[in-house]
Amino acid sequence: MTTPPGIANVDRDELRARVAEKYRNVAMHPELGFHFHTGAPLAKMLGYPDAVVSSLPASTVDSFAGTGNPFIFGDLHPGEVVVDVGCGAGFDSLIAAGQVGPAGRVISIDMTPEMRAKAAAGAAHMKLHHVEVREGFAESLPVADGTADVVISNGVINLCPDKLAVFREMFRVLRPGGRVQAGDILVHREVPQEAKDDIELWSG
Repeated sequence: MTTPPGIANVDRDELRARVAEKYRNVAMHPELGFHFHTGAPLAKMLGYPDAVVSSLPASTVDSFAGTGNPFIFGDLHPGEVVVDVGCGAGFDSLIAAGQVGPAGRVISIDMTPEMRAKAAAGAAHMKLHHVEVREGFAESLPVADGTADVVISNGVINLCPDKLAVFREMFRVLRPGGRVQAGDILVHREVPQEAKDDIELWSG
């Protein structure tokens, strides 16, 4: 099958494996340091309130590796159903769970087993029984149509070659009138196709 113009022509499975390996290390060994910011210093840079960050388990905060803050668009509402695309260690999922309360629900999705385990452990530690962690990819969310009031995501869309597929999935799982609150990387200039096709640039 021919890759549509503008979409990276990379081996999707290899790319996912490389990205998962990187974030496996963030989950298991956050103290190592990476080429991107992590942990509490990153949360402060992105405008998360200190009181919110300090209320989360330290292990969750240590493995936080987002690129933005989906809550700058507004807090979530009590009773809402939330889908967190690429939940990582659960940093945003746990914040979302606190905002929607026990009458709400958070479905946290990630492809990396170690990150899912950390997200689930954080939810258990905080006794947030309305958080459910699922295995899945952003391009094929394991969520039924029309489930969510809001989809949140943080630093995941930029790691997906087919961004249209990601947004189609977000639209599919949203209820009519639902919304997307995403923190991510925005490129203001067109990225050359040869750069899009270089898997080293994606995973490095």
